[in-house]
Amino acid sequence: MGRTLEPPRFVDVLAARGRLRPYLAPTPFRLYPALSALVGAEIFVKHENLQPTGAFKVRGGINLVSGLSAPERGAGLIAASTGNHGQSIAYAARLFGVKAVICAPRGANPTKVAAMRELGAEVLLDGADFDEARGHAERLGRERGHRYVHSGDEPLLIAGVATATLEMLEEVPDLDAILVPVGGGSGAAGACVAAKAIRAGILVIAVQAEAAPAAYRSWRERALVTDVTNTAAEGLATRVGFDLPQRILREHLDDFVLVPEDEIRSATRQMIDATRTLVEAAAATPLAAALRLGDRLRGSRVGLVCTGANISLAQMRELLSGSA
Repeated sequence: MGRTLEPPRFVDVLAARGRLRPYLAPTPFRLYPALSALVGAEIFVKHENLQPTGAFKVRGGINLVSGLSAPERGAGLIAASTGNHGQSIAYAARLFGVKAVICAPRGANPTKVAAMRELGAEVLLDGADFDEARGHAERLGRERGHRYVHSGDEPLLIAGVATATLEMLEEVPDLDAILVPVGGGSGAAGACVAAKAIRAGILVIAVQAEAAPAAYRSWRERALVTDVTNTAAEGLATRVGFDLPQRILREHLDDFVLVPEDEIRSATRQMIDATRTLVEAAAATPLAAALRLGDRLRGSRVGLVCTGANISLAQMRELLSGSA
C-alpha cells in the first residue's frame, strides 16, 4: 500500500453517521457531579464503554466493512489487535457475512480474546506485543489474500469513530475541551476531524500512558517514532506512531498529555465508582489527564471519551485490591 492515504473530511463523518444509524444507537453523554468536583470543571463522560463490543472502535469497523466491495468481502479480513480493534472488525464482519482473522499478542487480555472468538473471528495468538502481532497479520494477509485492516491508517475507521465526537457536540454544543485516549491515534484523530470542523476553538487533547509514549513522541517530533510499551493499559500499548492519525494530529491537535501508571490506576477506580460502569484502564486516562491539567481546565465544560469497558476479572481484582 504505497499510496498516501487522504485524511477523512467532515463530510465523511456525516456519511459515516448515516451508515452507522441502522446498527448503533448514540451512546450516553452524561454530566457527573462527583467527577466535576474532583477536576474543578463540568465533566461529561461519553460512554463508548456501552457499545455492543464494549469499545468505541466498533463505529469504525462497521463504517469500513459496510463500504467494502464484493471482492474485498469475499477475500475476508485480517487485522492485528490487543482486543478492541479486533472486536470491532469481528463484530462488523459477522454483521455483513465476512470472514475475519485477528492476530493478537500471546499475552492479550483474555476477556477480549474470548469476545473476538465469540463473534466468530479466527483469533491467532502470536508475538510478544501488539506490534509483533501486527507484523504477523501483515505477512499472513499477503499469504492468504485477505484484506488487511490497519488499526489507524484507515480513513473509514477514523471517520467512523469521529461520529462519537459529533454526538457529543450535538448534545453539548458549548463544550470547551475534549480529552481522548491514544494508542494508535484513530480516536483522537477522529475527534480532531469532527470537533475542529464544528468549532475551531474547541480544545482537543490527546492522552497516552507515560510507559508507552510512541504516539506522543511522534506528535512532538513530527516524525514516526518507535518506543517502549510497558503500560498495563493494553489499549494504549503501541510501540510505533501511525502515519495517517499522526498527520491529522499534527494539523489539528491542541495538546498531548502523558500520564503515569499509578495515576491511570487511580483514575480507573474513580471512573468505575463515579459512573457505575465498567471502565478499562485506557478509557480512564482522560480523567487522569484532566486531574493533571488542573487550573487549565478549571471552570470549563469538558468531555472525556470513555473508550472501553473491556477489563478482565483478573485486572479488576488487582485494581480493587490496590496491588496493581
